[in-house]
Amino acid sequence: MKIVIITGSHRKVSQSAKVANWFKERLQIFGHQTWTLDLGNHKLPVWDDSFWDGGEDWDKIWKPIEAELKSADALIFVTPEYSGMASPGLKNFILYCSSPLVGHKPVLLAAVSASRGGSYPIAELRMSSYKNTKLCYLPEHIIVRDAEKMLNGPESAGADDSYLRDRIDFALKILVSYGEALKPIRESGITVKKEFSNGM
Repeated sequence: MKIVIITGSHRKVSQSAKVANWFKERLQIFGHQTWTLDLGNHKLPVWDDSFWDGGEDWDKIWKPIEAELKSADALIFVTPEYSGMASPGLKNFILYCSSPLVGHKPVLLAAVSASRGGSYPIAELRMSSYKNTKLCYLPEHIIVRDAEKMLNGPESAGADDSYLRDRIDFALKILVSYGEALKPIRESGITVKKEFSNGM
């Protein structure tokens, strides 16, 4: 199975990237293929409606990413919490996505907080970002609190870190199962009807 991981931090070096890399390594240990887009190191232009017209400039920016998303069975979004919000970079990325590309693919949400936050980005993404993309957010999600202290090496730093590692493995196994279950639904064609390409 192929899982695409999107890292939403705007920083070149970030705790979100560290968390995304942990997901990647665990998935590879479980025998899955991964591809990661780090938006701190691969910044997308702010989306505007000229994207719909296409053209060489947009193709250069988006086509390589589109090919990876098209071949994905499932996705993971990792977002830092910026002032109680999901990162603008991740929300900008979602604007590029369309239902034919990512619709009815399962997504594991993960939020990263330097302190004890992290719940607001999860709530925000669940509320607003699936309407036209038709992304399927899992009921399970991950919040990495006190991020600098977590996931820093092969041995856990304590009870909280150990719990988080186990919770991540639990969530990843659910994501893979959803990926397997939703693939035949997409392939059946039942999810595609031109008149209903956008959500209500």
